[in-house]
Amino acid sequence: MDTSARFETTQYLTFSLDDEIFAVEIAKVREVLDLIQITRVPRMPEFMRGVINLRGAVVPITDMRLKFGMPMAKDTVHTCIIVLETEIDGDPVIIGALADSVREVLELKAEDIEPPPRMGTHLKTEFIKGMGKQNDSFIIILDIDRIFSTEDMTFFQSVNEPSEDEAEADLAA
Repeated sequence: MDTSARFETTQYLTFSLDDEIFAVEIAKVREVLDLIQITRVPRMPEFMRGVINLRGAVVPITDMRLKFGMPMAKDTVHTCIIVLETEIDGDPVIIGALADSVREVLELKAEDIEPPPRMGTHLKTEFIKGMGKQNDSFIIILDIDRIFSTEDMTFFQSVNEPSEDEAEADLAA
């Protein structure tokens, strides 16, 4: 085994959903926002809360609790939006992930990360990069590029595109 890889550390942003702690690589995080007004969009999947206007850009917001099959929770003063950058077909896509709270940025060494469990969580393990160990607890490290299906990602990209009716109206004008 390459000894340099064994001692490599990566920074993660940790956040909570229900009573579980999750983490994403800090390199995928663009910013963390206090909860702001989310505009509902008709015919969105249930886990999509809507969209926000982020400095002129439309950003879809995913309720991570619903995406992971957890019960919906009331928004609190700690509820926040983690703005993430992921890819679909090599193109960057910006997504807002609704979390109960952001906890901290921490560094984990490769040796402190176990492979994903085969059972015992309510997440499909293909979304999990690993289980980080911190003190006596585990942190579920998410692979943000694999959480959303191609269908989800296509929906995110279409948020900025005009509907067929709007496109036809533009052509008629």
